[in-house]
Amino acid sequence: MAKRIEMAPPGEMPGFCRDCFTPVPVEAKRCPSCKRPRLIRHAELLTLNIAHLDCDAFYASVEKRDNPELDDKPLIIGGGKRGVVSTCCYIARIRGVRSAMPMFKALQACPEAVVIKPDMEKYSRVGREVRQLMRDLTPLVEPLSIDEAFLDLGGTEKLHHGSPALSMLKLQAHIEKEIGITVSVGLSYCKFLAKVASDMDKPRGFSIIGQAEALNFLKEKPISLIWGVGRAFETKLARDGLTRISQLQKMEETDLMARYGVMGRRLWRLSRGLDDRRISSSNIAKSISAETTFFDDISSAEELRRKLWPLCEKVAARAKTAQKSGQTVVLKLKTGDFKSRTRSVTLPDPTQLAEVIFRTGAPLLAKETDGTAFRLLGIGISNLHDQNSADPPDMLDPSATRRAEAERAMDRVRARFGDTAIIKGRGMKSEKD
Repeated sequence: MAKRIEMAPPGEMPGFCRDCFTPVPVEAKRCPSCKRPRLIRHAELLTLNIAHLDCDAFYASVEKRDNPELDDKPLIIGGGKRGVVSTCCYIARIRGVRSAMPMFKALQACPEAVVIKPDMEKYSRVGREVRQLMRDLTPLVEPLSIDEAFLDLGGTEKLHHGSPALSMLKLQAHIEKEIGITVSVGLSYCKFLAKVASDMDKPRGFSIIGQAEALNFLKEKPISLIWGVGRAFETKLARDGLTRISQLQKMEETDLMARYGVMGRRLWRLSRGLDDRRISSSNIAKSISAETTFFDDISSAEELRRKLWPLCEKVAARAKTAQKSGQTVVLKLKTGDFKSRTRSVTLPDPTQLAEVIFRTGAPLLAKETDGTAFRLLGIGISNLHDQNSADPPDMLDPSATRRAEAERAMDRVRARFGDTAIIKGRGMKSEKD
């Protein structure tokens, strides 16, 4: 049975001021209270409850918040001629810079850009602050990454004394005021269209796609808008003469499934705005990792081993912050011609210690250092557990227990005096650094 679409009566269009949240009449062009023009109106405004929140140019926004001198400058988060752009501010985007673009191309497009290396610990901390504000609205928060998440606000009207739309407007303003970054919000009746809506009016956007308009809205959009259609599949569809969603809307589900299997069913459903996926708050990280792309390819076993240690420290720090441990250590390498190698070892007990991760990853690395030049090195832990099961005392190897106690003592010193207050010998930089 189709769900009934609740809409405002003819001639009425509920709306709010995005700055002071005052309800606004249909004919108003400015808020009757604060006189500002930022208004939001939609026939289904008071009934839609699925939202997607996406931080605007997240890493760059955090850096600009922390250094106001960067506010009017093009900013790229990335590093090194062999690296790529992690993200960039909107000023840099206007100049042609894009995420995942090689750094040398980004600097060709915008030579005056300020380049800052990513500070993932800081971004993770801010991401957790934003996520906590979401969870203050509803327990049904499904993170997609460090800077975006779905929210289901169904049934929260009485608790927050207003519709989900009003709650999201207030959350958007609260994040900007208290955390100092901007976010964009998409509001709809399903996850697919909520995510589409959040991209429609960045930055500081608040866009709505209702159920009554979904078919017409999707009609003239490219097929690449559909979740799961990547470049390779888009090329395959184009070879078959399919480029617009309107074409999919005219096809039978059985025909699409005969051509494209399970993806055919997804194409048929999403092209019609049909998405019954629920928002799940149980999504948790499956791994914790760190990696680095080298300025120049490295083939030296000694130098690769030296580069491994600080990555192990990053993974350990992130695991301790997340109160997690991992039972499988995973080594990642990428050759100069972009071929990947992944090696792993499963430990008897979960760990969150840099020393254990290093002592496990180093032999894996040694087996791969056969003269091959590598452009990327990464280390991580998977098969995650909580921290309570991490690194039990080893009765057969007392020295392992002493190393664990020494690392925890170093953690306490760093927590009090800063990360550089105490450094392990193998973490000292050489002249090559």
